[in-house]
Amino acid sequence: MVKSSSAPGSKPSLTDSGNAEPRGVPISSSRTGDLLAHVSPTVTAVMVDAAFFLHRSRRIFGDQTPKQAAGKLHRLALDHLNDGRGGRVARLYRIFVYDAPPASWKGHTILGKQARDFSKTPTASWRRDFHDALRSRRKVALRLGEIPSNLARWQLKPDVLKDLANGKRTWENLSDDDFRLDFRQKGVDMRLGLDVASMAYKRQVNQIVLVSGDADFVPAAKLARREGIDFMLDPMWATVRPELCEHVDGLRSVCPKPSRRPVKNDSAEESPEGDSGQT
Repeated sequence: MVKSSSAPGSKPSLTDSGNAEPRGVPISSSRTGDLLAHVSPTVTAVMVDAAFFLHRSRRIFGDQTPKQAAGKLHRLALDHLNDGRGGRVARLYRIFVYDAPPASWKGHTILGKQARDFSKTPTASWRRDFHDALRSRRKVALRLGEIPSNLARWQLKPDVLKDLANGKRTWENLSDDDFRLDFRQKGVDMRLGLDVASMAYKRQVNQIVLVSGDADFVPAAKLARREGIDFMLDPMWATVRPELCEHVDGLRSVCPKPSRRPVKNDSAEESPEGDSGQT
């Protein structure tokens, strides 16, 4: 066993506190359930849509530093290995986190023609630190898509567009603050689908927990279930679309329920942008 201090950059061993493995069940136990749990354990892969997690996490926990957010994500994944009483009943295969690197778009504002570099914004810096914090966590695999700069488009903010439609504002008094740059992640859904297919066909796991609320993942869920995998969904207490709920084996949220008002944490650093989520 390699201790964390034995090699530069090594991660803590599974015997450390906060480990990612289940507690052993003695074979000598007289209970049949315990024996079966030892001989044929549930092997679980936890797959997290990072954009969804950060959106809900900010609603539930308030503003957080990148390190705090990475810790919350890791803890949420490990909690899925426990039963309702806190006892470890499953073995962790890996925690997959799907996201895209911060946008590196450089250009000018639509009206004022002011130079903008989105790679140097506080939000981009926060996201990079968040990814670095995840990379140092035990059993975490970070899967990054991309945000093509050539697909970025300026869009009116929804409330501004509504005011224009209602005649409360006119086009002549618009400013750069009334527009936002729309970025779209590419390749994230594909990477998640490939990982699900690989684990299903290779029989590497017998349970998958997906932390998301996106119905785009329905094909992956259907494939996993056809291969005999127990596919669970953790929507973090968000409303689940019927087409997604129909194709999973169960719903389970292990994080605290969100309060009516978002929690504030004045000690936290700059957090990623995002609005309130559904409850």
